[in-house]
Amino acid sequence: MNEEKTWILQAQNGSDESFTHLVETYQTPVFNLCYRMLGGAQAAEDAAQETFLRAYQHLHRYDLKRSFATWLLSIAAHYCIDRLRRKKLPAFSVDEEEDNTFEIPDMAAVHPETEVVHGEQREQIHALVGSLDATDRAAIVMRYWYEYSEAEIADALNLTVSAVKSRLHRARKQLGKQWRETSASQSVERRVYESPAF
Repeated sequence: MNEEKTWILQAQNGSDESFTHLVETYQTPVFNLCYRMLGGAQAAEDAAQETFLRAYQHLHRYDLKRSFATWLLSIAAHYCIDRLRRKKLPAFSVDEEEDNTFEIPDMAAVHPETEVVHGEQREQIHALVGSLDATDRAAIVMRYWYEYSEAEIADALNLTVSAVKSRLHRARKQLGKQWRETSASQSVERRVYESPAF
């Protein structure tokens, strides 16, 4: 039996120390999923704490035949979906840069302006993902950030595999359309301010 399953069994039998090992193992993936779903560091931290609290309270229901990571991330995804539906939280706020996860450009990079462009594109993608329906957003995050299979996503979100495929297709189409519109809009803005001599 592997170490994780040992921790799970011990935690199911009341070992707080074993549950702490599980939290330490999964705190980063849970936080990252919540951050991508909710768009802010504080909201993600609160959601991650709530995820682990719910996992602790319902650990007796966990089936050892399932992937623990999938079970835990499904708790996080459902909690985030509920929060988004209840509060209609903004997906991304430019003012909310209090977290310490920003990237510092490599000073040795040959083209630092490329880093700025990539950073702007990442922010743009984050905002576009934030515009998706909560369940579609969860499916996209699980598929493209965590590389979950369609079956794993279906299991985590209580959907059929065909529903997951449909949601992923629709979300990709919507993201592509919004990306093209945003890119075209930025291109027009740039041309308006360019000198007629160029």
